[in-house]
Amino acid sequence: MNSAAAKARAAELGLVMGRANLEAFADTLLALAKTDRQIVAVTSDSRGSGKLGPFGQALPQQIVEVGIAEQNLVGIAAGLASCGKKVFAVSPACFLTARSLEQVKNDVAYSDNPVRLVGISAGVSYGALGTTHHSLHDFAALRAINNLTIVVPADNYETREAVKAAAASDHPVYLRFGKAALYTLPGADTQPFSVGRARVLRAGNDVAFIGTGETVIHCLLAAAELEATAGLQCRVISLPTLKPLDAAAVLAAARECRAVVTAEEHLVNGGLGEAVAGVIAQAGIGTRFTIVGIPDEYTVTGSQADIFRHYGLTMEGLSRTALALLNLRSQI
Repeated sequence: MNSAAAKARAAELGLVMGRANLEAFADTLLALAKTDRQIVAVTSDSRGSGKLGPFGQALPQQIVEVGIAEQNLVGIAAGLASCGKKVFAVSPACFLTARSLEQVKNDVAYSDNPVRLVGISAGVSYGALGTTHHSLHDFAALRAINNLTIVVPADNYETREAVKAAAASDHPVYLRFGKAALYTLPGADTQPFSVGRARVLRAGNDVAFIGTGETVIHCLLAAAELEATAGLQCRVISLPTLKPLDAAAVLAAARECRAVVTAEEHLVNGGLGEAVAGVIAQAGIGTRFTIVGIPDEYTVTGSQADIFRHYGLTMEGLSRTALALLNLRSQI
């Protein structure tokens, strides 16, 4: 969370701070693996960073360490999956989706081996380690590969349900997790997680905020801020599944709201925003629209919070973007 004002707004909404999605992933995977010996974790020197230490201690026969060899990681995972194992291949997202892209395309997706590719420390989670360790390309690269579901949970609830769904899937899945502790979002009872479906976290017809992953909480806080300061009623949509995209939810937002703002921890090229724009444009809907993400430039150096603040991926930044789209003066 970037500011005291954002924390205060979260408190007003009654939001409770959970853990990092990565921790929720590791706990859920361990619980599943204890009752299913077919579940195997394969890591590329990522047992610690993937929070899989307890998994390895509890189930040493169900974890494979390949070392810093991401291409081998994916190849081995595909081989195990072809033999009936339920494989979770865990590696930093920046390397898993670039260094191993050929193996992901051919050994996993083209061959329809149901590997669960788990990209950890995603987006700009590595902070000051910089562009070499940022995964700002993974949506663009993986959206272009057939037969690969892309899931980007926004809180611990979405994470737990996504891991369960991935374990039950007969086809390849990419799961993306960051390192930051996250608030638990509302709506688990009324808007349950389902692969391929959006979750509408807040109703409204002024501005629709559409986010995925760790940007969703900032969209929710921006909507609350705009209601309190400008009287706007903003819709907030979490898209935990980037592919397949819930086109119906996107089209409803474009038709019913005065403006649409997408927010993603990814380059503005080839990610959530362009996917949403494609749906809207092909339907012939004319609406005010903008993409908030990382621009096509050398990314600034700093923590994840610093980078989010610099590029407007915060309550304040998203609020100002929405007001500008509606040609309203910002007091934020």
